[in-house]
Amino acid sequence: MPFSTVNPEVDESRLEGESAEDLVRRLAEAKARSVATHQPHAMVIGSDQVAVLGDRILGKPGNKERAVAQLTACAGRRVQFLTGLCVADVASDRVQVDIVPYSVTFRSLSPAQILAYVEREEPYNSAGSFRSEGLGIALFERMSGEDPTALVGLPLIRLVAMLQAAGRDILLQAD
Repeated sequence: MPFSTVNPEVDESRLEGESAEDLVRRLAEAKARSVATHQPHAMVIGSDQVAVLGDRILGKPGNKERAVAQLTACAGRRVQFLTGLCVADVASDRVQVDIVPYSVTFRSLSPAQILAYVEREEPYNSAGSFRSEGLGIALFERMSGEDPTALVGLPLIRLVAMLQAAGRDILLQAD
């Protein structure tokens, strides 16, 4: 299906007392609605993701020191990634919003391994300080969930189902 990408104008700050689930649901929908205001006949997809370690939300680290600290905290532990997904059919004003979870268990990692990874991948704009589609896969001992693409940030299995529910069957879509 032909598509274009648009950077939504949304403040991604967490609201006071907001749960991780509520945060990704709200931001995915806000991103879709932000873009939808400028696309009157489009099907708009919005997405947002957070990493959760225990009861702590791990945001994008932004720099080397915070990335090392995040990965050090994650080493040997299970981290849950929550991806909020929104499909907004602007023409019908129908909005679908869902959360797709995916978990990873990190290997026990030495400080040297963590530093080497951060310096090679520079995952400063990635929730949890890694990119599974690159060298980040070497950080994991185990992965679990229904949709592995959720870990990258856009759960394609759920997206296909949501598009189909909105009347857009990608298998029947003409080029």
